[in-house]
Amino acid sequence: MALNWYPGHMHKASKEVVKTLLKTQAVIEVLDARSPQASSNPHFAALCADHPRIRILNKADLAEPFVTEQWAKFFNAQPKSVCLVNGHESLLDAERIIQAARKLFLANDIKIGERQQLLIGGIPNVGKSTLLNIFCARKLAKTGNEPAVTQIQQRVRLDDHWHLIDTPGLMWPKLEDQVGAYRLAATGTIRSTAVEAEDIAWFLAQELLLHYRDRLVARFELPRDANDAESVMEAVAKARACIKAGHRIDWHKASEALLNEFRSGKLGRFSLERPPT
Repeated sequence: MALNWYPGHMHKASKEVVKTLLKTQAVIEVLDARSPQASSNPHFAALCADHPRIRILNKADLAEPFVTEQWAKFFNAQPKSVCLVNGHESLLDAERIIQAARKLFLANDIKIGERQQLLIGGIPNVGKSTLLNIFCARKLAKTGNEPAVTQIQQRVRLDDHWHLIDTPGLMWPKLEDQVGAYRLAATGTIRSTAVEAEDIAWFLAQELLLHYRDRLVARFELPRDANDAESVMEAVAKARACIKAGHRIDWHKASEALLNEFRSGKLGRFSLERPPT
């Protein structure tokens, strides 16, 4: 099944971003550390192409640390780019953001004025609103497990000289990379009502089987000679009692069990993508 998700409010939000960028000196792009490439919005990148960019690899506590370090090095090597990492083990704050912006401006001979405005953006459910609340040390933005909670812009103060514009999570009109789209769905970016849990779970099962077989064996008692997604889903169903009357497997319940354990970190830390060499 081809995946696409672009609610009407996102088109309006994109137009607002264009207006806001006229008064913005730099952009913060929040990425999912488990899939930085898939979670980078090409439409947002095109809108912000002329602006220095601070990339934040968020939810780093759910990704493999050494892979996240590789991604940070990759993004730090890009023109007009600084990369920061955020997770429960190392929470960012407003001062770190301001320091990164100053470093970025100095490296690119950009004058630091009396008033500076940053814009923060990212795809839905990447943790942007939670980050904003951490920066401001109080709850300013609504958060939730479902994507597209934030639907309007808001302006907050980081200190007397730096302000931040929070934008709604943005997707792009057509998801050309369907492997990337399925990775986004697996991490919870695409609203659950727009996808089939079984499709996403079977995709995820195959990904995990290829790269993290030992985790599946330990968590769900998967047979070591298992070689397909169906075997993974059968092991999940048995381990989590996803069985209907007549000893039939409840594939939907098993799919939700796998997705929930993956998204919550109960399965461990996973990196679904590696940086380009």
